[in-house]
Amino acid sequence: MDKLYNQVQIYLNMDEEIDFKEFQVYYQQVLQYLDEHSSDLHEDDLWKALFVVESIMSNAENRAKTAKKAEAKKYNKMATRTKLYAQNFTERLSDFGYDEEQIGAKFEEMLEEGPEEK
Repeated sequence: MDKLYNQVQIYLNMDEEIDFKEFQVYYQQVLQYLDEHSSDLHEDDLWKALFVVESIMSNAENRAKTAKKAEAKKYNKMATRTKLYAQNFTERLSDFGYDEEQIGAKFEEMLEEGPEEK
């Protein structure tokens, strides 16, 4: 999860947008990881997973508004799928005792973090 989290931080801090193909490849990598590991995620990785899927969902929704019809349809599908994961992860964090305000605050903190320096 760390690798996927750091990659989304890199994308969010870029000056230009990545193209559809790169976005789709990243989305598929995230889904493959989550399909295999989402039920086993511990608290720290749940936060990272939520951040990743929320970022993909938000970007996909925005891109769908301006994309060509075929790509817009794919972006909408990506947004829908990641929204389901986001709802699941938010619910699981609530089970850990976090309320909506705390989740929002942590999310803002993660947005400020930026990519991990290598």
